Amino acid sequence: MIMLKDALARLRRERGLTQEELARRLYITRQAVSRWETGATEPSVDMLKLIARELDVPVTELLDMPEHYCQSCGMMFTAPGQHGHEADGSETEDFCRWCYDGGAYTYETTMDEMIEDCAPRMAEAMGWTVDEAVSLLGAVLPTLRRWREVAENEKAYGEETRAAYGDEVVDAAN
Repeated sequence: MIMLKDALARLRRERGLTQEELARRLYITRQAVSRWETGATEPSVDMLKLIARELDVPVTELLDMPEHYCQSCGMMFTAPGQHGHEADGSETEDFCRWCYDGGAYTYETTMDEMIEDCAPRMAEAMGWTVDEAVSLLGAVLPTLRRWREVAENEKAYGEETRAAYGDEVVDAAN
């Protein structure tokens, strides 16, 4: 796993920015950037989102995330038996068993409903407020396979399909 301090310093240098220049863009002090890059402190969830935006990377690139996590809810795989299964019974690398089983999602939900459902558990596990968990999930979930595919389909076919079938039908399909 890549630590925030290492990822932040690398990404900043790759973009040709000094600590002072990044700090100015974020409206903070150079010392704050330095403390993050040495690992003395860590930015808040909302600041992570701003850093990601300024460095033009998904917020997941700044997080100390494991290599594999559910591509629907973002849950980290920490123990055997947490992966879902394809229709043929084989284990999937991409989804947890609570989100995906038998080759299909286990329940219909929107990204907003997923965030609302997962945020309290994440907040409790991480020692954060629910608002912090909601904020992070709001930045992470759109980068996950399930939600990225929905967004790509909506962008490619949404207008035409909504005109033909109506918003309610398309929203239900998504």
